[in-house]
Amino acid sequence: MGVSYASTAVVRTGAERLTLIRRTYSVVLGGVIVTMLGVATALTQPQIMQAVLAHPFITLMLMFAPLLMAQRTARTFPANVGFTFLFTFLEGLWLAPFLALAERGQPGIIVQAGVLTGAAFGTLTTFAFVSRRDFSAWGGFFITGLVVALLASLLNIFVLHNAAADLWLAGAIVVIFSGLLVFDTWRLRNVYGPEDYIPAAINIYLDLLNLFIALIRILGGGRRN
Repeated sequence: MGVSYASTAVVRTGAERLTLIRRTYSVVLGGVIVTMLGVATALTQPQIMQAVLAHPFITLMLMFAPLLMAQRTARTFPANVGFTFLFTFLEGLWLAPFLALAERGQPGIIVQAGVLTGAAFGTLTTFAFVSRRDFSAWGGFFITGLVVALLASLLNIFVLHNAAADLWLAGAIVVIFSGLLVFDTWRLRNVYGPEDYIPAAINIYLDLLNLFIALIRILGGGRRN
């Protein structure tokens, strides 16, 4: 999910905008790399993998501490970057069992989902930067859709247990986070201030991560069918 953050300043000059964009995408790229390191750590350390498998909700809760600290120290370097990367590393640990299971069942699915995520990122980011449209209304619309999709997913997990419904929900999540990626990219161009690169990066990182996970679910479901 995205993280809301109130910007106190709007980018005023071209130089400030370029600095904000460079810093934001540097943190996003660094976060993706650190997440991969977290996944690799869990996959190569059986004790860590077993701990995550045994306590997935505790691992999930632990991720929120550095995420909150990254928000609280958003304009304090290097603490802001350090807490952000700690969050993305723990995200990798938490994600490792899911990726291991997906890759075991469908060899090559991670690479395929990664390529599709990268292609979607490039296309949607270019669209958001090139378009002159005002995407401010997209935030509320897609966040509402995300809440509905999450509630429907919980209903399917604990009550319905319907594989077809899970596939449709994954498709809906792809659409939702694609829209949020456009919205967050638009905010990077029009709303965020020069020092808001951490909240901007966290939002874009989470859009990409959730898009990637949903694509794995779709690719896996499609092959089973």
